[in-house]
Amino acid sequence: MENEVIRLNGFSVNYRSTKTLIIGSGAAALNAAVSLHSMGEPDIIIATAGWGWGTSNNAGSDKQTYYKLSLAGDVPDSVTDLARDLFRGKCMHGDIALCEAQGSVRAFMNLVNMGVPFPHDKYGSYAGYKTDHDPRARATSAGPYTSKMMFRVLSEEVLRRKITILDRHYVISLLTDREKTRVVGALAVNILENDPVNAFTVFNASNIILGTGGPGDMYETSVYPESQTGSVGMAFKAGASGQNLTESQFGIASLKFRWNLSGSYQQVLPRYYSTAPDGSDPREFLNDFFPDYRSITRAIFLKGYQWPFDVRKISGYGSSLIDLLVFREREKGRRVFIDFMRNLTWDGCQAFKPEELDPEVYNYLAYSDSLKPLPLERLEALNSPAISLYMDHGIDIRAEALEIGICAQHCNGGLKGNIWWESDLRHLFPVGEVNGSHGVYRPGGSSLNSGQVGGHRAAFFITKRYQTPPPEKSVFLSETVPAIEKDFGRAADWLSGVYHGSTPEQAMKVIRKRMTDNGSILRSGAKIMKAVEEARIMYDDFDKLCAATSVKELAECFMGSNSCLAHLVYLEAIRTYIAGGGRSRGSFIVDETKESAGTDPGNDSQFPILCSYDRDIEEKIIEIRYDGEKINTNLAPVRMIPEQNLWFEKVWKEFREDIFLQD
Repeated sequence: MENEVIRLNGFSVNYRSTKTLIIGSGAAALNAAVSLHSMGEPDIIIATAGWGWGTSNNAGSDKQTYYKLSLAGDVPDSVTDLARDLFRGKCMHGDIALCEAQGSVRAFMNLVNMGVPFPHDKYGSYAGYKTDHDPRARATSAGPYTSKMMFRVLSEEVLRRKITILDRHYVISLLTDREKTRVVGALAVNILENDPVNAFTVFNASNIILGTGGPGDMYETSVYPESQTGSVGMAFKAGASGQNLTESQFGIASLKFRWNLSGSYQQVLPRYYSTAPDGSDPREFLNDFFPDYRSITRAIFLKGYQWPFDVRKISGYGSSLIDLLVFREREKGRRVFIDFMRNLTWDGCQAFKPEELDPEVYNYLAYSDSLKPLPLERLEALNSPAISLYMDHGIDIRAEALEIGICAQHCNGGLKGNIWWESDLRHLFPVGEVNGSHGVYRPGGSSLNSGQVGGHRAAFFITKRYQTPPPEKSVFLSETVPAIEKDFGRAADWLSGVYHGSTPEQAMKVIRKRMTDNGSILRSGAKIMKAVEEARIMYDDFDKLCAATSVKELAECFMGSNSCLAHLVYLEAIRTYIAGGGRSRGSFIVDETKESAGTDPGNDSQFPILCSYDRDIEEKIIEIRYDGEKINTNLAPVRMIPEQNLWFEKVWKEFREDIFLQD
């Protein structure tokens, strides 16, 4: 591991070499670091924009879910069953599903052994419950902050192992070989430096594990933590392919404090209402679309464990009708709120009517001893930490309503990876949400399992196959200096004010609005064409849009450019899907349904034509790659779940002879 200062193009650059550079400090990245170190690899550097800034340490829900293989009770389960259920979500490769299923128990028990307090009974049985898109009760939770607890124990383990951490380092470029077939390093801006001349760090690395999370900074209405920016655009720029970028999750979340309003927050049947922008003219707008008290309360209740917007759950007064109506109300310029202080009004009466509830709703509240007069009292009985959570962030839901929106929460797509989580840009391993392992649907909490499994598998492959140390400094620089100097030239222009640009934040506002208007739950074929063209022009001209007066703003210019490319690639994937005849599925409605959906909930013909996966564009996975000039797409057949030969002597022999690893 080398560390010295070198001069390049007028900048004093901190040069570092390492066998494996890990970018990001979320649960997936940290598990990869711990896994590598435990496998005997000490030559590791973690570079992160902010220790603990990511989604893992700053997100949750009323009862944040971790999805795993069933480990208790008499309901049968198996690795193959779990793989099939993951694969059944459509457009997910079967071999990836099998890897996530097979690695589930190991990943879960690793977290248990490190101290994440997943609940079990006196016999050691880890009880489960059903989550969204879950046919069995595989879900578990350590409470509202499950992923935060994962971050805590993993970060403690990283610190205990004395793994090198470079905090406040914004990695802004991945460096590749001349042919763009593999990564060889990275360039970062250290925002703790006051002088831009001394702010750059260059990494010479044999392998890079990218664990920077989802595209949290791309949406105007988002439940991602504000500190979660993502860096998928940086990987696109380097030549890595994306897949399934059309598939994201959206749902109801609070805006003042970004938090999913799932589970208990809905099951206690809060009151929904909207107002004019100034807070006047309160209206309980849901009432216009439901025929009776039973149907409206059932839909609100089901919104608890059917949190993501799902086009299959609109008709028949389903739970996702609520998301659609909230979205449309906000499109009208009105503000929307959830109120726990009062019951919803029905037939002019603001009262709780347990005798009129659907049996599923009544029984759940009764068994939970939560048949109380007011939503707040029901929430106190059902899940009092859900109230404390908002109190911890300066919001008293006992005294104020929560303003809400339909927010981007998770991207099921991301970078393309193989069964070892390696990108098609070799030696780059995207782990966590930045890896596009999921399909159209996924069980809630499966992303946490995927990140843990992926981090371990990436580390295992690196220790088995990619142990060549980084090249000598002179060899590394001879290959990468042209790309580094190009970025230094951009930095010099931004700092000199040659473009007279605005702050990067102003450019990001345009990107966020474009993504929310065109890449959220309502998508239009006509509008997406215009959005792609606008995004392309913006990316081509992005350098001229910005200027920097500090090291932090310099880093933000680079990050903004990467986000601009990312939103262009995402929009192009959506355009490709719609242009190919793709229909409504997952968490979005396509085209002509925008004007009619939800106008007449009693008429199912007003709802989206659901995707039946009988068209090429629907059946296959959209792979997408930026080659430096244009964006190329490819429709890849979905790989089936492999047929395994698990004869023990065969497996043992291949393991002993180390011939079982493959792409």
